[in-house]
Amino acid sequence: MANACGVDFGTSNSTVGWVRPGQAVMLGLEDGKTTLPSVVFFNAEDEQVTFGRAALAEYLAGYEGRLMRSLKSLLGTSLIDGQTEVGGRALPFRMLLAQFIGEVKQRAERSAGREFTSAVFGRPVHFIDDSQENDQLAEDTLAEVARSVGFKDIAFQFEPIAAAFDYESQIDREELVLIADIGGGTSDFSLVRLSPARAKKTERRDDILANGGVHIGGTDFDKYLSLSSVMPLLGYGSRLRNNSEVPSSYFFNLATWHTINQAYTKKMWTQLSDLLRDSAEQEKLGRLQRLIDERAGHWLAMKVEEGKIALSDAVKVQLELDRLSPAVTLELDRAQFDDAIGHLVGSVENTVLKLLADAGVAPADVDTVFFTGGSSGVRMLRERIGALVPGARKVEGDLFGSIGAGLALDAVRKFG
Repeated sequence: MANACGVDFGTSNSTVGWVRPGQAVMLGLEDGKTTLPSVVFFNAEDEQVTFGRAALAEYLAGYEGRLMRSLKSLLGTSLIDGQTEVGGRALPFRMLLAQFIGEVKQRAERSAGREFTSAVFGRPVHFIDDSQENDQLAEDTLAEVARSVGFKDIAFQFEPIAAAFDYESQIDREELVLIADIGGGTSDFSLVRLSPARAKKTERRDDILANGGVHIGGTDFDKYLSLSSVMPLLGYGSRLRNNSEVPSSYFFNLATWHTINQAYTKKMWTQLSDLLRDSAEQEKLGRLQRLIDERAGHWLAMKVEEGKIALSDAVKVQLELDRLSPAVTLELDRAQFDDAIGHLVGSVENTVLKLLADAGVAPADVDTVFFTGGSSGVRMLRERIGALVPGARKVEGDLFGSIGAGLALDAVRKFG
């Protein structure tokens, strides 16, 4: 059995892999499931902290408290040194990350029946775009948090490289593979030569032709779908009686997972009350105020995410927004969604083209595109990436498990 595990701390979901003879690599983290949604709920009524699906269930059941999601998005930003208020007390964001990663560690250890003090953590190619200093700060912060919860020996591996190792364990010949890892917070790519023979090598640097990434992922697709389709119901784009536009910050906070709680501050509530009196469309802003009063921002974000996922298969989707007052049935249209995220997909395409150019590889030379990450299901994104290498075979991995499995294989190489 391997001495170390692989930890995929994801923006939306987290997993842990561990190599052991004759058994599944992925460890069960919640009710036998190998994924643990990266969510924390502080239940003010029971004064308890819950995680994952249980946290989401308590929030949706209407318990009073604070829901925190997209914790990984804090890494490398100025927010990491800030804090939030929970139950009248200040909770530093670093401590919040430690609570969640510590919970992941404990659950993995219970599932494995052993302690883990060594781990390979996955990381995006770029935590932060265009800032090497902040990118290194993000990795250092994650390492500090991991050590604080009991991991003594820590290594890092790019998430798309980890996915490549997982795919490599399934092939019987050499392939030049474009790994496309589209996660909740980032889109990461690696161009790698893979084969059963190369898999036996301890050092794989020469097999990795190029890495690239951009800080665009599923939460960004949620955000722009929300801004284009849902937020106008709450007054986004509407005007005040003096013909000036209602400030967009309220809507951007509610449409962005890791800033939703900023909409609940007393200052924001006071400002919104003033705007409501001056609004030319009071019904819409009234709906927004009631949503904030009920602290239902995360519910709305989950409904938008639900619609985004459904649009991967359907051209049109009916979204029942029954907690809005008055309630609304909203029809989401894939063409409208594609238009809303077109600029994001264009940035991802440019990242892939730069990757190929950096590697000096012609698109026709790529044998396979391996898709992983929960957001790789977005139809337009997948089609546009595939079109860049039209002759390549398109393969879908375990969208939520490939990285964790690959990290576990890398843990064997690094720690034995």
